[in-house]
Amino acid sequence: MDLQSRKLEFIKKFLKIQREDVVERLENLLKREQRESIIETDSMNEEELNSRIAQSEKDFKNNRFKTSEELLTKYK
Repeated sequence: MDLQSRKLEFIKKFLKIQREDVVERLENLLKREQRESIIETDSMNEEELNSRIAQSEKDFKNNRFKTSEELLTKYK
């Protein structure tokens, strides 16, 4: 299963959670991951960052992306 499919499956399961404490733990985990991601991005040198940006722009120009609507439609 690819990453986008896994994310959508996670979202479906998340939406079914009824316990506030579980949602809070997941929120805290996400916040922690986001902080670590910022640190990781900050540690990237300028060349690496520019390379990622260039690849993303190239993918977008070549229509190598999916909109969130497309993904949601595909996995409903």
